[in-house]
Amino acid sequence: MSKKYVGWDEVSQGSVLFSFEEEFNALEAVHTKQEDRLYADTNSFKAYVGDWRVVKPVYNRDICIDCQNCWVFCPDTSIVSRDKKMIGVDYEHCKGCGVCVEVCPTNPKSLLMFGENEDSDEALAKWPEKKKKSKE
Repeated sequence: MSKKYVGWDEVSQGSVLFSFEEEFNALEAVHTKQEDRLYADTNSFKAYVGDWRVVKPVYNRDICIDCQNCWVFCPDTSIVSRDKKMIGVDYEHCKGCGVCVEVCPTNPKSLLMFGENEDSDEALAKWPEKKKKSKE
């Protein structure tokens, strides 16, 4: 029996687009590297979607504390982490939503949003200094 694929305009209300193949439990994904997960055909991991982006997160390794907040909260599994260490952003799947920046606890943040066409080295040169806390 072959699968019938439908377009975005044919999905009925209340349909569910699963992230993983049925035999792959989503809880298993937490302990599995991104490239080894059994993604469903409806997951953006299987398609290049980076051209949707207007702004992109740029990552500053010198500030990152490897808290993994960005990895946990990224809706598109675009944060690449190995052995609990942040190593970069998968720009082929990142849509530029900025969730990773919002959940970053460092001061200044280790991820900041920059224009899509801005070079990462130029962005790093513009990184803000640590903000001093006022004693008031």
